[in-house]
Amino acid sequence: MNKKKHHLNWLIASALIAVSGSMQTALAESKINKGKKLYSQNCVFCHQADAIGKPGVAPSLTNPEFLSTSSDKFISGTIRDGRTGTGMPPFAHLGRKGIDAIVAYLRSHAKGPNRSAKIDKQPRSQGDARLGKLWFDSICATCHGTNGDGYLAGGTGTAIGNASFLSKASDGFLRETIKYGRSNTRMIGYSGPESMAALSDQEIDDIITYMRSLAK
Repeated sequence: MNKKKHHLNWLIASALIAVSGSMQTALAESKINKGKKLYSQNCVFCHQADAIGKPGVAPSLTNPEFLSTSSDKFISGTIRDGRTGTGMPPFAHLGRKGIDAIVAYLRSHAKGPNRSAKIDKQPRSQGDARLGKLWFDSICATCHGTNGDGYLAGGTGTAIGNASFLSKASDGFLRETIKYGRSNTRMIGYSGPESMAALSDQEIDDIITYMRSLAK
């Protein structure tokens, strides 16, 4: 009798787990669909279909490197607050649930794990801003503008000197982007013998330190 009861309890537990899993999947899909709708209503005009971006207008939000290095906090904070001094307005009126849904939609395009927690824990840069400026002017300014003003300066790259961007981006996030770039974009990596400029870790930290000075 105990054996039959144990088997029955096991069947009930298994059924409950299956139902719970199905409900969670349905809720996740519903959230993604809501995010897709909100994206189409608010973001598609600049970031294009499937959030692939457009050089000189808006960056790709479905780029695999971007999604693997950006935290939900970074993405949702950017949507909520926008970026002062750029073409990215704030969308706080969408509310937390609406913004979270857009983030879920963007995440649905990810092709790998989200490594942002580990990346954001990387140490802060300890560099020389004067040396960083030399590297920035010779490498970064070509696309991002002399003062990191990005599109507003006629560049094809984003405004990486923008205060509202730098207030949300960790040094680890900046370091990873400079080192490895972003595939299928004009942002190439600058670390390693096969890169256009094999910058050392210290030289990259010099650039980050200089970028931080631009926000001031």
